[in-house]
Amino acid sequence: MTRRRQQSGRNMPNNRREGFVRIISGRWRGRKLPVHDVEGLRPTTDRVKETVFNWLAQDIHEANCLDLFTGSGSLSFEALSRGAQNVTMLELDKKAAEQLEKNRLTVGADNAHIHNTDSLTFLNKQGTPYDIVFIDPPFRKNLLQDVINLLETNGWLAPHAIIYIEAEKELGDPETPIHWHLHKEKTAGQVCYRLFEREEA
Repeated sequence: MTRRRQQSGRNMPNNRREGFVRIISGRWRGRKLPVHDVEGLRPTTDRVKETVFNWLAQDIHEANCLDLFTGSGSLSFEALSRGAQNVTMLELDKKAAEQLEKNRLTVGADNAHIHNTDSLTFLNKQGTPYDIVFIDPPFRKNLLQDVINLLETNGWLAPHAIIYIEAEKELGDPETPIHWHLHKEKTAGQVCYRLFEREEA
């Protein structure tokens, strides 16, 4: 599968490029937001997204969220639409980050904060705790373990944080801290997506 730059998020095969992401539910239900046409960019599919936000239904309202490797912003804008208090988006690709900013202005999301930066660099400092973290790194770049370690050691997670991980099925089970408990898990094609609940160490 063709992949683009190391830190860009939510990649897709070239023959599945889409020009927009659709918000499924909440105050912006049905809105379609443009996606910058970057080679390899893939939004999380509606089917997966709907499942994930069903899992998060009791937790997303007023949550402080961090979206790593944001890409299209599909998860971020869905979270905001469903009542998240704020979302921090990290995206390395400059054009993709600019499109995220345009979409933020389109929907009037003053509680969205977009950083055109490398996710690992951002996490490699002492952090502010987040309630929900979305992790969807580019496949086959060996980034997931470093992300997990940095989130935990640098204070990016609230005591009972929820961590969503979307990764290639072939990767198998990620190595997570003993106090991260697997809550939900499903597979869609070559992608496995999991929800972990953290207990304070």
